[in-house]
Amino acid sequence: MSKPNPKQLLRVAGNYLKAHPEELWRAVKGAAGARFGLPMDALRYLVRELVTGEKAPKDVVIEAAPPGLRASLTVAAMGTPLRVSVIVYVEEIDITMETMRFVLRLEGLTLKVLGDANTPIAGFIKSGALDLSKPANLVNILPKKPAALVDAKDDLVTIDLMKIPKIAENPKVKRALPILLPVVGLSAIQTRDDHFDVHLKLRAGGVPEAIAAARAAV
Repeated sequence: MSKPNPKQLLRVAGNYLKAHPEELWRAVKGAAGARFGLPMDALRYLVRELVTGEKAPKDVVIEAAPPGLRASLTVAAMGTPLRVSVIVYVEEIDITMETMRFVLRLEGLTLKVLGDANTPIAGFIKSGALDLSKPANLVNILPKKPAALVDAKDDLVTIDLMKIPKIAENPKVKRALPILLPVVGLSAIQTRDDHFDVHLKLRAGGVPEAIAAARAAV
């Protein structure tokens, strides 16, 4: 995965807003409702630019499936090229100093073997023996599980981004959390009108604690 170029991102964002000025009004309305919305086109651009490399998923398609997100991609699993499609819903969010926990619900999983692959996993998929109604269980058979994976059962996957050392040990994250958590939280992450919306919950009572944390970080 390549690193984002801030100047390039700003230039692309500026060009997008010129072509879609209605996004500015939507942002104003969203701010009034403690909601931050990102156009799905922005997510698609980030995927094209950042998800690269020989082992990265190919032909990634991202679509809104309100309130969830549908992702379709081509991957290689145990030497077998597969076309995978799934809808992801964010069911629970819990962010503290020690955890960034998200419970994701998976729905509508489809697996299609590409080409004439003659591997054990290809035969298993073609036979229909896999229970795709409980997609999270399939995560447990991955040969190398992601560091952030906490639990996977039936249709629910629990991840904790703090299990990723680069995030947990990042000094910027360590400084930002004590300042932000007292005043801002996440209540929901959903799609709507071809947008990816992050719903915030604001806590005015936490301002003194946030100010104290900001002073301590200086």
